[in-house]
Amino acid sequence: MTDGTGWLGSKEAAGRMGITLRSLYRFIDEGDLTAYKFGRVIRLREDDVDHFIQSCRIKPGQLEHLYPPLKGSDVEG
Repeated sequence: MTDGTGWLGSKEAAGRMGITLRSLYRFIDEGDLTAYKFGRVIRLREDDVDHFIQSCRIKPGQLEHLYPPLKGSDVEG
């Protein structure tokens, strides 16, 4: 009998997120992404991966530091 939990292997989870295995393991090791170790096998719940993806969503205004200010925007008005 199963509980309906969808499990992903490391490669599947990394592929689903479009990241490398190294990045996936870093997120797990830093506590940002929950994972489970069954013997020598690491598994991730699909729900946890989906939640992590949503938590990484960029909100408007979060990337302002990546582009220079528009010309004339530093003029006091």
